[in-house]
Amino acid sequence: MITRRMAALRLDIPLEMAHRHELPARMSEAELAEIERNPPAWLVQSRANRTGKKPVWVELRCAVCGYTEAARPKKWWPEFTYLTCDFHGSDELPDAAAGLSRTEVDGIGSRFIGIVDEAP
Repeated sequence: MITRRMAALRLDIPLEMAHRHELPARMSEAELAEIERNPPAWLVQSRANRTGKKPVWVELRCAVCGYTEAARPKKWWPEFTYLTCDFHGSDELPDAAAGLSRTEVDGIGSRFIGIVDEAP
């Protein structure tokens, strides 16, 4: 059995869309395979409307320990130099390159801090 969230990830749709179109909270691999083989009209339309500019899901990966999590990207996220779990210290990352300043962005995914190195 897989969860609705995992089905949304595999179908590459937002979780909100999975709810709206009443995908069950849990489904079998066979049920998901059937949806992938014979997508309903709403899924076909959703895929046809994609511009490819913004991904539906991204994989967040800690630069220190390698922990990963799938998340919906937010419009306000800058381009991150590094992502780290919120319990790692900044001393566990390489220093910012010469001439760059470092900023931390909290609240990325469920437990990440985004690190942005940029010119002042």
